Amino acid sequence: MSRLALGIVALMVSANFSLAQAPVNVPGATSGSLPSLGETSELAAAAERRIGDRIAASIYRDPDYIDDPVLVDYVQNIWLPLVAAAKTRGELHAELEERFAWQLFLIRDRSINAFALPGGYFGIHLGLIAAVSSPDEMAAVLGHELSHVTQRHISRMLTQQSRQTPWMIAAMVLGMLAAGKSGDAAQAAMVGGTAVAAQNQLNFSRDMEREADRVGFGVMTDAGFESRGMTAMFEKLQQAARLNDNGSFPYLRSHPLTTERIAAAQARVQLASSEAAKPSREKDIESTRARLLHAMMASRARILAAPGVDALRSMVAEAQRRPASLAPLQSPATPENVRDAGALYGGAFAAAQLRDFSVAKNLLGRLKPLGAEVPQAASAIDLLGTEIDLLAGVVPPAASSTDIGKTTSRAEVLTQAQALMAANRAQAVSDRLQTWVSAHPKDAMAWQLLAAAYGRQNQNVRAVRADAESRAAQLDYPAALDRFKAAQGLMRSNPGSADYVEGSILDTRTRQLESLVKEQALQDKLDR
Repeated sequence: MSRLALGIVALMVSANFSLAQAPVNVPGATSGSLPSLGETSELAAAAERRIGDRIAASIYRDPDYIDDPVLVDYVQNIWLPLVAAAKTRGELHAELEERFAWQLFLIRDRSINAFALPGGYFGIHLGLIAAVSSPDEMAAVLGHELSHVTQRHISRMLTQQSRQTPWMIAAMVLGMLAAGKSGDAAQAAMVGGTAVAAQNQLNFSRDMEREADRVGFGVMTDAGFESRGMTAMFEKLQQAARLNDNGSFPYLRSHPLTTERIAAAQARVQLASSEAAKPSREKDIESTRARLLHAMMASRARILAAPGVDALRSMVAEAQRRPASLAPLQSPATPENVRDAGALYGGAFAAAQLRDFSVAKNLLGRLKPLGAEVPQAASAIDLLGTEIDLLAGVVPPAASSTDIGKTTSRAEVLTQAQALMAANRAQAVSDRLQTWVSAHPKDAMAWQLLAAAYGRQNQNVRAVRADAESRAAQLDYPAALDRFKAAQGLMRSNPGSADYVEGSILDTRTRQLESLVKEQALQDKLDR
């Protein structure tokens, strides 16, 4: 059970919250972006974001937080079209888009759950990715969570319930996180037991749940996802509810199913299906490819959730029972196609975790023909091959690539950087990653790899600054400031260790972090 679960979700339930902030008037907001439940959102977007930042900083430091570039890229490819559709529909207005984070966290937990936090942060349990059968089902869940935030449900809830300051709310969350780490079972049970979703503690009203269903459905379909994804997700939740949830579905506790919600969802899906044009062959093929890729990513999520040695061995055995050659790809994909893809990918990855690299390579080889038929899967298969080589201590073929600057996805960039490091090509890594972090300054993992690459080249000032940037990206401002000052100290002790430009960057970033740390300290003082 996730230790992160013990803390995050004990947010805002035991106290009666109510924020006394002036109402926010957003110029130019469309009707779709305004609350439609007859309630006033009194918590300013900037204040809610600051609460979210305080919570996010603790999530980054929690061992249950996982940044797996392959899975993150996959989920982002579902998430970003939803955000774009919400903006196009007028649900997400410019002020909220600018002020909120709109950032996903992956949580190493096998239970089925997703949750929204203040300030546009969202959590997804690996168990959810493993449990759903298609990106359409994922989109149904994420569209619902997104709509809780675009409709300002968290803000409106806090406004209704609390007389405390926003900072007191964040302080309570941090206190719950600390309590969850104490190791005291009684205290952990008091803090929240197995509760995981913030919505469970936010206790959204039935009206808010209905609104998130309605808006979320429109967002997911406008983003190009199939409406049947919502039907399939509701069926999964209904079945789990009938089986008397044993704790594997905290999403059910945070989003309780009602007959009214189910009926409304079914009606929307039926209406959308009757209005939709007859599916084209191209759309059918795309759906096939999406399901196959999802089967692979679902297997990856199961393994990264740390299921144990026996489960890993079972996945390897299941893969080995698959036919020696994949069945010809059909459109739409047959259940055999989907199961084969998921089983072979999972078996190869599981074998690598067990350090049985010959089996891992054999299973991966049986999966590779799929890449020729499904371009979306080809990259995932190649990346897994590189990961297996790295785990085996073998320099991957990707390390000899001359197309270093041509990789585009985050997973490709970071995995290739690791391959290049294994081949002692540290300068190639720093050249590539310096370009990447210039465009993606909040990519903590990229900064960490860049720090290692600079260290290999004895560029110590740059290495320390990159380390500082990785900490700043994860909102650990005091640690980041310490590292920036350490880099300045290195420059003073050895003036030739970096150039004038590097020194100017250090001075600027140090001043910025000093300001952020002072701001946090002042707010902490006000909290007390």
